[in-house]
Amino acid sequence: MIDKQAIQHDMPERAVLVGLVTRVQSEAKAMEYLAELAFLADTAGADTVNTFIQKLEYPNPRTFVGKGKLEEIKQYVEDNDIGMVIFDDDLTIKQISNIERELHVKILDRTSLILDIFARRAQTAIAKTQVELAQYQYLLPRLTRMWTHLERQRGGIGMRGPGETQIETDRRIILDKIARLKQELVAIDKQKTIQRKNRGKLTRVALVGYTNVGKSTIMNLLAKSQVFAENKLFATLDTTVRKIAIENLPILLTDTVGFIRKLPTHLVDSFKSTLDEVREADILVHVVDISHPNFQEQIEVVDRTLRELCGGSDKPMIMVFNKIDAYTYTPKDADDLTPATDRNIPLDQLRASWMARLGDNCVFISARQGINIPELKDIVYRHARAIHQARFPYNDFLYQTYDDLDPQ
Repeated sequence: MIDKQAIQHDMPERAVLVGLVTRVQSEAKAMEYLAELAFLADTAGADTVNTFIQKLEYPNPRTFVGKGKLEEIKQYVEDNDIGMVIFDDDLTIKQISNIERELHVKILDRTSLILDIFARRAQTAIAKTQVELAQYQYLLPRLTRMWTHLERQRGGIGMRGPGETQIETDRRIILDKIARLKQELVAIDKQKTIQRKNRGKLTRVALVGYTNVGKSTIMNLLAKSQVFAENKLFATLDTTVRKIAIENLPILLTDTVGFIRKLPTHLVDSFKSTLDEVREADILVHVVDISHPNFQEQIEVVDRTLRELCGGSDKPMIMVFNKIDAYTYTPKDADDLTPATDRNIPLDQLRASWMARLGDNCVFISARQGINIPELKDIVYRHARAIHQARFPYNDFLYQTYDDLDPQ
């Protein structure tokens, strides 16, 4: 006999997405963010069946969207067996409570969705600790609004209401857990620092970039390893370090967690020890998905995050434009007089644009098909050799090939 309940349990949750067009966010930008939110929802295991968008000067402080739009969403939810509504911006507890009261389904915002994905992806003890800390830091400021309906019972001296007692109790529990988790991360950070020191003075190369650009696939190619790689956001959460050799030069190669727009600040703070691998790297390899329609904005997001992490760093930066096999463009019509964009010129013309100024620090590859991987290795080797020679000048003979040696 077929277990209908089991089948239903295995089915992905049906979800709808909600976003806003505001004075600071155009419709095109809102739709792009919602497309990324749909990818996040898919990564979390949800089935996105519809998207709602509304033009407002600013989010409604009570329900994020207007009353009419909320009614429209409610009707759709009821008619289509929707179990979850995901909003593209952070919601206050007041907004969540009001929306839940109207829709009677699970309500998530972008941050809580990202935290859920991180919790699913965390495998190691350090990653699980970092995610748990971020979750409590996300919850703490929202406690103030969770018990306002009970705070009204508070009276004078000797008449402290249960709301105040409860919120103080919850805050104390969460603050204690945050303090404990921070202590655990300090201990882990010390251990990681010792591990990094024990690696000696080998040249360190860190793969950085937006999430889902192919860093783990490149790691597997260069290190001949089996790091988990998947066409999902945040497929890699735990930092992976491998010792590799290019030519005869030993290198430490690090695969790091990907960045994303609207990444919560406290999530970055929680992953400080993981991102220390980026701070302490000698060379940064910035991997870009050139097939993505907004890859330039993704570059800006990564550059901005790196500036926050590393400050005004003068580390060598290698730009790797990956997924050239998936690059497509739409040629302009002959009567179209608008300026050409990255989306309507061939790849060869794109290479000759602003990318040409990157010179030898730029390479176009397909990690999936193995295209131009030797060129990538040559660029990494050139930078790593320069750093290694500066540290170990007496070992310069190691870099001479047989052709370089004097036969006499």
